[in-house]
Amino acid sequence: MSNLSSKISVIIITHNEESNIEECLKSINWIDEIIIVDSQSTDKTVSLAQNYTKNIFIKEWLGYSAAKNFALQQCKYDWVLWLDADERITPELAEEIKEIINIQNNNYSGYEVARRAYFLGKWIKHCGWYPGYVTRLFKKENVKFDDSAVHEKIIINGEISRLKNDLLHFTDDNLYHYLHKFNRYTSLAVEDLTRSRKIFSIYDIIVRPTFLFFKMYFIRKGFLDGMHGFILSLLSASYVFVKYAKLAERKK
Repeated sequence: MSNLSSKISVIIITHNEESNIEECLKSINWIDEIIIVDSQSTDKTVSLAQNYTKNIFIKEWLGYSAAKNFALQQCKYDWVLWLDADERITPELAEEIKEIINIQNNNYSGYEVARRAYFLGKWIKHCGWYPGYVTRLFKKENVKFDDSAVHEKIIINGEISRLKNDLLHFTDDNLYHYLHKFNRYTSLAVEDLTRSRKIFSIYDIIVRPTFLFFKMYFIRKGFLDGMHGFILSLLSASYVFVKYAKLAERKK
């Protein structure tokens, strides 16, 4: 087993993440290499990150997928961990990852992890959010990110296994942050719909949002998350409504 195969790189893309980046980087101070691609932050993101890594690449906004594919190209180790700035690795998850990358002749190309998401300060256990498995640990040679404008996915060549410990995700600690992201993400989602030649229908703004709220709040028991579950279900339905309303606007 080469030395490269028993070490690990992490990739993070950032833009104005001064409230998140330091706690994220503290949780991965055991990582061998940290790669950050920053899209010209105007806050203290870069200066804070410089306390943890010299591998910071400041680029014009490339798009989520392109930025992550660029970050992958900078990694020198075989194993890569993908993190967002608002995510944290627990000590238990860190130990599990260390054990995995030291397994000789590991036949898995990647590992998915349950993401414990906190919305408006509360862990959302229902609404279809938990465990919400995402693939975040993988062998660099077997991976690339697809070309989606938003909610990009990893394309992995090979088998995927599952980690036992959770990844922490501190998303949207206030509604201002959520709604700011909401507008940007719905516009990017329209780019994907347009590229796929999606044809708008009235079904998209009446049935889709209504069904999503029903599924999240009732079928996936969002009501057990209290007011947070109701707000999240309603906002998620609104996201779908606005996404397709923007598609209709663009078609005109």
